[in-house]
Amino acid sequence: MLPVAILAGGLATRLYPLSARVPKALISVAGRPFIFHQLELLKCQGVERVVLCVGYLGEQVRATVGDGRAFGMSIAYCFDGTPLLGTGGAIQQALPLLGDHFFVLYGDAYLRCSLRAIQSAYEAARQPALMTVIRNGNRWDRSNAIFDSDAVLCYDKQSARDDLTHIDFGLSVLSRAVFEPYADQRCIDLADICRTLSRQGRLAGFEVSQRFYEIGSLQGMRETDAYLSRRAPGM
Repeated sequence: MLPVAILAGGLATRLYPLSARVPKALISVAGRPFIFHQLELLKCQGVERVVLCVGYLGEQVRATVGDGRAFGMSIAYCFDGTPLLGTGGAIQQALPLLGDHFFVLYGDAYLRCSLRAIQSAYEAARQPALMTVIRNGNRWDRSNAIFDSDAVLCYDKQSARDDLTHIDFGLSVLSRAVFEPYADQRCIDLADICRTLSRQGRLAGFEVSQRFYEIGSLQGMRETDAYLSRRAPGM
């Protein structure tokens, strides 16, 4: 399995005051730090290497999670500087730890999907990046993508177009080559990179059907807490 980069460096302002002194990754969900649930799910899918891209209160994350032995995997850390580098900048800084191809998972997402199937789709697509999407119809948030067959034809988080039917699922597969045009930039938004790739016809897609869970908002955290409270670890 490819390594997984987890983006866990944000300020989590929507979770304040819960996030005032605790990074989002360590907020208790179903009685445990949220990142524990993420790591156990990745381990169940065969992931052996994880890189945590941390920033705000990142030392707390490293002190709590450690080197990964408790989860049966290897965990490395890449720290944002000041100012924060953005989601794309954080990944770009972590490239020496990730290699040529890797998953990117948002640090507030709990996603039940087959990583092996997604990796196979990425390898078959022969594109520099693949985004997982789910049919949304503005159900969970404003739709931001057009998906057709095996490609994301349009990805734009700022647009209010009526033909945007899907939403990004919070998991992508990227190649190192994606970041080559941005070598001279420090602060980059991963959404901007993916929008450019979709316009170039270079963003593969993989549609999932099971809903995502997230702790990026208080409502999302309540739903995720309820879900994980009734699930066995790694499910």
